[in-house]
Parts: sequence; C-alpha cells; structure tokens
Amino acid sequence: MRVAVAGCCHGELDKIYETLALAERRGAGPVDLLLCCGDFQAVRNEADLRCMAVPPKYRHMQTFYRYYSGEKKAPVLTVFIGGNHEASNHLQELPYGGWVAPNIYYLGLAGVVKYRGVRIGGISGIFKSHDYRKGHFECPPYNSSTIRSIYHVRNIEVYKLKQLKQPIDIFLSHDWPRSIYHYGNKKQLLKTKSFFRHEVENNTLGSPAASELLEHLKPTYWFSAHLHVKFAALMQHQAMDKGQTSKATKFLALDKCLPHRDFLQVLEIEHDPSAPDYLEYDIEWLTILSNTNDLVNVTGNLWNMPENNGLHTRWDYSATEESMKEVLEKLNNDLRVPCNFSVTAACYDPSKPQTQVQLVHRINPQTTEFCALLGITDINVRLQMAKQEHHLHHEYEEQDDVESNDSGEEQSEYNTDTSALSSINPDEIMLDEEEEAEDDIVYSDVNTPSVEPLSHQASDFSASFSDVRILPGSMIVSFDDTSGLSTGTEEKADEAVELGDGKDLTEVPSKRLSEEHEPEQRKKIKRRNQAIYAAVDDDNDAA
Repeated sequence: MRVAVAGCCHGELDKIYETLALAERRGAGPVDLLLCCGDFQAVRNEADLRCMAVPPKYRHMQTFYRYYSGEKKAPVLTVFIGGNHEASNHLQELPYGGWVAPNIYYLGLAGVVKYRGVRIGGISGIFKSHDYRKGHFECPPYNSSTIRSIYHVRNIEVYKLKQLKQPIDIFLSHDWPRSIYHYGNKKQLLKTKSFFRHEVENNTLGSPAASELLEHLKPTYWFSAHLHVKFAALMQHQAMDKGQTSKATKFLALDKCLPHRDFLQVLEIEHDPSAPDYLEYDIEWLTILSNTNDLVNVTGNLWNMPENNGLHTRWDYSATEESMKEVLEKLNNDLRVPCNFSVTAACYDPSKPQTQVQLVHRINPQTTEFCALLGITDINVRLQMAKQEHHLHHEYEEQDDVESNDSGEEQSEYNTDTSALSSINPDEIMLDEEEEAEDDIVYSDVNTPSVEPLSHQASDFSASFSDVRILPGSMIVSFDDTSGLSTGTEEKADEAVELGDGKDLTEVPSKRLSEEHEPEQRKKIKRRNQAIYAAVDDDNDAA
C-alpha cells in the first residue's frame, strides 16, 4: 500500500493534492492514503480563523472550505491529527475523531483506526507542562490564553494510549518525541537548524509525553512535523524479555508545505490484502474509550491519572477479550467508520465575506452518534453543562462585578478578547523572521537558489516542488561520527526523486536546506518554544 505523509499542512490542501497527482502522472502509481501530521487548519469560515493561534496577518482562509462545502472532494483518503495552528473550535466538535469533510478524517484528541489492516494511531496538539495535568476545560469563545491551551496535550489522552497492548503500525504526533534526535544524524540537523543546539545539548527539544508513548507503543513508523525540517532516525527498542525480538521504530519528521521544502514523503507500507479498503474503528481503542469514560474531566484543575500506588481501586483500563467482545456487540459487529459527515457551520463565501460571524460552541452530530453507540460522554456536552452551572451560580451577582472578576480559569470560557494574538506566539517559530524572509529575500550567492513565491496556478506550483520522495525499505541513519546523511537518496537535500519514467519529478534546480546557506543574521530565528523560556508567566515551563 502506498502511503503519503505530509508535515505541517497549513491549509494548503490544493497544493498537497496537486503534488500527489503530479507524482502519479510521472509513473509512481496512485497513493492509497494520505497522513497529515498537524497544522491542518480545517477552516470553514471567518469565525474559525479567529480561533487559530496565529497573529491576524497570518489568518488566511486557504482552501479547506472548498472541501467542506462539497465544491471539491479529497482525491485520496486523508487522515490527520491536530497541531498548534488549528481552527480549534472546529476540531473541538470531534474530540473522539470524525469527518471534517468527505474523505478527510480527524483522529481526535487521540485515536486509533485501521485502514487495509494497517493500524494507525495519533495524538493531537503539542506538549506544555503547565497544562498537561488539566482537564479539557476550554470552549469557544476563547481568550488569548485558552486559544493556546486548547491544543496542549493532556495526560488523560496519553494515559488512554498507554492502555494499548496490541502492536501499532503507524503513529502520528505533531511535535517530536524528546530525545529522538539522538538516534539520527544530529550533526546534519544542527547544521540545518543551528538554533536547536542548546535544547538538543540539554535534551529539552521535543515532547516528553510523546517520548513516553514511543517507548510504550514501539510503533513500526512514527511521523511528526512542527519543527519545519526533515529528519530521519531509527530507534532500536530494548526487548522486554529474554528471547524476544527487539522492535525498532523508523522515525521521520517532515517540513511545511512550501516550494523546495521536504514536506511530503511516499512510502510502501505492508498491508493485509484481505482487509477492507475503507476506514475502520479499532476495537481495542473503542474498548479503552469505554473503560476510561469515568475519567473525563472538564475542569482546569490539576489531576493525576490512576496508578498502582495504593491510592486507587483501579489503574488498569486496558481492553480484555471479554470487554472487546461486549463493545463489538454494541456495534453489531460492524467496525466500519460511517460516512456521516454533515455541515455544522456556515461555509465561507468569497463573494460575501462575513467579518462578524458569531462563535458558537457546537455539538457535532457525529460525536453524538459515536457517544450514543459506545455509551460514553461527549466532552462538549459536559462542558456546556458546566458552563450552565457556572451561569446559574453567578446569576444574582451584580453586573459591575462581572468584568472585574478574577476567577482565573473559569473566566476564560467567556472572555472573547483575542487582541493578544497580534503579539508573538511562543509556540511557533517567529513567523515574521521565517516566512517573510523566505518570501522576500533574494540572496546574491549564486550557489544558493532563492525560493520562488507561491504560484496561484496549480500546474506551475506543483512543478516547483522537489519534495516527493520514496522512502527505502531501511531508514538506517548515520550518527554524529559519520559525514552526510545515509538514509538513502530521500535524505539528500540536493537530489530530486526519479520516478518510473526515469525523469526528474520537478525539473527544477537543486533545493537548498532550510537555512543552511542563509546570512548570519537569520540565525536569530527562534524555535516555537524557545521564546517561552524567557517569558515571565511561563518561566516554569520546560517544554
């Protein structure tokens, strides 16, 4: 089965699908599945744009709304996770996953599905220590705090995933597992992204929660994005028992969707030829969701997961054969994911822009149906109930006390102020320094081709990419004491792929690494989380 993996999509669906179509026309064969590693940006309208944690000048409608409205349909089954630049109000409607458009499936806060027998898991968001032990308390309208905390990974999702016992083939995360850079060509990584050096040397780059999942799940493949650089690694896990064969995880991080960037990878994945060619629920995961339903928390209070420490009556929520059988009976032995997408919000109309679209906390019928099927709680229903209780509790308070209320987390449910988004987002690379510099600066070095501006014509834009590469069967990587990348031709930044007809896919000059030949002043670019270390309000955050 041919699987394409994309890094940060940033709403560029048209361009991703056009690039895949170009690869197919060049003889590589059709792609069966597209996996996207976050920053998908499923923006339906202007209200969704206001729920994206980016400065206002980077709020662009892009092309997803055309797929949402039915004007276009995804040419290949697309499965994605959330990142830190999302229409959070839209994705919040689907905490357990669901269709955001026909043929485009969101895995939810965390999730596992199957396609042609390949087991695919994922976790949305990025890690931040100060929110990790909180419940899912955020809901629209967001303020300048909750618009960011909404996409921070929570311990409940990691806990659920750690209940899995059966093997995982592919796992998706937005940010990298911490320490994964020690298993790949670290020299080349730091040559490309020199501003990672401090965090790499101090082993603080990446997510400790993802690292914990990597060690527990030991998937065959792990794909990430977030850091806007391509990087491959091979992690050999230790065997649990003597006589067992040790497992290995092939890790690959990809860049963002821009010309001359390594944002897309095509792989051949072993699959079960007898398995159905439609998306299926995973029975073990459904059973874990059912088992952990009582652990749902919609408050901003810190809490710990149950563990075997003498303080909890239950700490094992894994799926037994008997419990999986019971859940399967609830589904009438049918694990097919229903094609039950429905439009829940007005779609953007370019001819009639609506700048004052009201933000509404919606209950999605897909989630309602899914929860009723499993007998579990819709997080959004619980949130609305909590919100109503909050209103009842304060309905007799004087109105002039409401605005001066400093009740902390509870106030975030009602404050619509997003003016702070015009300032720096500590969760992202400095957009001004990276995007604008790449679009506007023309370098005089004849050995360093400049990046062409994005074209609005599909054929011209697709032809400018040199990023579709075939991953070889082995992703063995070199370590620091060797020179260059040894992961195969797909890791050589100055080589374009040759497809079946032996022709170069893009027929463009060799691409440069992201910042390899850039002027010295460009080194002041900051990584997503680096700025947060110096921030007064976040000085205790180590991730």
